[in-house]
Amino acid sequence: MQLALLDIQELVTVAARGKRVKTGSDMRDLAVIENAAVLIDDGTISWVGRMEDLAKKNRKGTDILDCVGMVVMPGFVDSHTHALFAGSREEEFAMRSAGATYREIGERGGGILGTVSAVRKAAKKDLKKQARKYLGGMLRHGTTTVEVKSGYGLDMASEIKMLEAINELMEEEVIGIVPTFLGAHAVPPEHRQGKDAYVREITDRMIPYVSSHKLASFCDVFCEQGYFDIAESSAILGAGKASGLTPKLHAEELSSTGGAELAARLGAASADHLEHITEEGIRALSSAGVVATLLPGVSFFLNHPHAPARKLIDGGVPVALASDFNPGSCMSYSMPLMMTIACTQMRMTPEETIAASTLNAAAALKLSHEIGSIEAGKKADLIVLDIPNYMHLPYHFGENHVEKVVKNGVVLEF
Repeated sequence: MQLALLDIQELVTVAARGKRVKTGSDMRDLAVIENAAVLIDDGTISWVGRMEDLAKKNRKGTDILDCVGMVVMPGFVDSHTHALFAGSREEEFAMRSAGATYREIGERGGGILGTVSAVRKAAKKDLKKQARKYLGGMLRHGTTTVEVKSGYGLDMASEIKMLEAINELMEEEVIGIVPTFLGAHAVPPEHRQGKDAYVREITDRMIPYVSSHKLASFCDVFCEQGYFDIAESSAILGAGKASGLTPKLHAEELSSTGGAELAARLGAASADHLEHITEEGIRALSSAGVVATLLPGVSFFLNHPHAPARKLIDGGVPVALASDFNPGSCMSYSMPLMMTIACTQMRMTPEETIAASTLNAAAALKLSHEIGSIEAGKKADLIVLDIPNYMHLPYHFGENHVEKVVKNGVVLEF
């Protein structure tokens, strides 16, 4: 199948030019082409350039997508979500509005453990049914690839049920899905008095099963006071790495724990959150080339401090943005909204937020060689936006500007 996107007013390629990720001032270089065209052959981008150079190309038998007056850019890559869960937690939202803290809600049986209870009771088909609704919404808002974590089961049977559901959705849904094992999301109630036994359950039973059945690409840990400390996180991520699961971790969200330094030592794909990262942590991530995945929607929704995006970017750390869509701390999967919050609250430029939501987010999933930019040889995952220029995307917030989504070279119909 051949497809041509023609007469594009502004093509935002986010060209990597051989690099897997953008850092520093390079995050502002989006390699924009005006009056542009893109040719796609069998789901792969075959040519990118100006309309005036297109006459030299043979387009016989090619389908045409007219993009007059439109902006075209790579599909968003949402590299941190918990999009498979049961139930919802609007009651906690009301409690927070009345002054309750994240920790207080958890101590009352809410938070992560509240969703764990619902997931354990839910059938796999019901988990998939609810997730499908969210995945479809993501696609309509321009996200073409999403990472989905387990972590609301916290026992062998329920974690496997979640990962099997995620893998089945990978086969059944159009959106690209990357599965992550997050058995160390919290300590389950049955192990409150003996966390060591649960850590061993993860390292000795869950990880070998997940690896041998190829249920996940990554292993993640919530490295935080009251959850899993540095030693426990290191043991879990080390076991995962030895079994072929690339490390990722929730780090420095509620306090400074040294999680960023651990991510650097382990060569993690990303360290996520980082609201309380130290200068030492920034230097460690920069030296190791670990992607810092920032989650502005969480800070906005919980009224927590934002991660120091400017220090991270200026310190040479590759920065990505993600939604962290989940029932407790960010019930939004709109990547453009995350970009707006990053611009207004974290001092990122529109250009930086686009690079962070596409190429760098793909790098956080070890996929930037395949997706995240519009370059010949990459998968044809693109979005067509009804806006006058790319800066309009974070500027005009609260509106879905996506006119068309192209996934693997196919124009989707909603």
